[in-house]
Amino acid sequence: MKKYYFLFSKGSKINQIICAVLINLPVFAYGMCIGWMSPMTLLLQSEDSPRGTPLTDQEISWMGSIAYLTCVPFDVIIAILGDKLGRKNTLIFVSSTAVACWITKLSSMEVWAFVLARGLVGILMAGCYVTCPLYTKEISEDSIRGALCSLVTLFHTSGNLFLYVIGDILSYRTILWVCLSIPTLHIILFMMMPESPSYLVKQGKLEEAARVLAWLRCRNEDDMEILNELDVIKKEQLKDSEGSKFVVKAIVKDKLVFRAFRIVMVVSLAREVCGAIPVLNFAGNIFKISSEGSGLVLTPNQQAMMLGAVQVIGSLLASSVVDATGRKTLLFSTSLLSGLSMCTLASWFVARQYGLFGADWLPILTLCLCIFCDAFGLQPISVVLIGEMFSYKTRGTVMGTAMAFASLAAFLQMLFFKPVASSIGIHVAFYSFGLVCILASVYVILVIPETKKRSLEEIYDKLKTRKEKGKELENVSVKEREANETVM
Repeated sequence: MKKYYFLFSKGSKINQIICAVLINLPVFAYGMCIGWMSPMTLLLQSEDSPRGTPLTDQEISWMGSIAYLTCVPFDVIIAILGDKLGRKNTLIFVSSTAVACWITKLSSMEVWAFVLARGLVGILMAGCYVTCPLYTKEISEDSIRGALCSLVTLFHTSGNLFLYVIGDILSYRTILWVCLSIPTLHIILFMMMPESPSYLVKQGKLEEAARVLAWLRCRNEDDMEILNELDVIKKEQLKDSEGSKFVVKAIVKDKLVFRAFRIVMVVSLAREVCGAIPVLNFAGNIFKISSEGSGLVLTPNQQAMMLGAVQVIGSLLASSVVDATGRKTLLFSTSLLSGLSMCTLASWFVARQYGLFGADWLPILTLCLCIFCDAFGLQPISVVLIGEMFSYKTRGTVMGTAMAFASLAAFLQMLFFKPVASSIGIHVAFYSFGLVCILASVYVILVIPETKKRSLEEIYDKLKTRKEKGKELENVSVKEREANETVM
């Protein structure tokens, strides 16, 4: 029987941090895949294209968007695999698709190979945003849950920035080999990590679950904190078993669960349509458009690197403050600021179109604000909310469904962003992004409850309407009267 030993002081959180870092390493690889589009789009469409013939706008649009299309079904498939095969095996499979992606690009420079490789990125994306946050949540204790769950955004943004940098200094094929090494390394290292305690409990492997929890918490298996935490997991899953075995029916049938489901769907879609997706994928191209005729000395790709740096700073701050400020405050402020920055950028393009004065630095500032807000609040909070507002039974299905709809929205953005920008005007796209963010900030204030350091029961109690709470009080009063009458 496998035995886990802890090497650090009792109660240390270091094992949770190590495990969370390795869980999120595929997200770094995914960030590199997304970041690859920005410098490589400029290169592959230039006269110096390594494939000889430059790629067209339509080919680039399909390359950029196909990942989000393949992600739609795989969001659900990955969620099912996570529940059936376990989080660990699913994550190893996800890293394998990243390996296949880069091998495909190394093997051919035909358009079909680029599209196929980007299609595989969709599977990687699904795994990163379905399995990684759930896995991280299930190995984390409440006091650092928000910070560790925010690592998904930090690793994504770091991967983006890393690719922006090496994309500016390394050759085309060298970049591909570097990208291939990351998921390969992850597969090797992750063999040593334990399975999720929640999954082990579901499989009836209680002794193994206790050993994993003891290693993660740096405590003995018979420690009361370990036994209590194991008991909480068992009670949660016992309560799940009392409901409908059909997960979708269980979500729809329970008013509070369905209310929470609507909230995370709105937040996930708002995050995806805030403008960050096309900005990150086409950063170099957007800066090229905005800097035409200006006196800026930075190249479009160097400006994109600045964007990546801002993104990393935002995600670093999010990991630091998400457990201190609360989810609601962070989500509202970043949604509003992102909306205002997108509207300002759209207005700048309109002003320039009519020959009015527009500061050359404004596009850089507004895009940096948008990306900062996405990394600081919109991305991490949307992921944290799904982990906190649902039990083990529904968590994977909700994450998969929310990500599937978000991926579909991202696919449509990526497919139509460049054609819309070329035919109607880039300002139309940015006004749309800004409006979505501003509406999302209003929704946060009116509907979403605070979930910081609250149990599932406490969160669902906050979701109840005044009428539902009143009925509960009436029922309690009736039961108390009946009890008193019985005693008398």
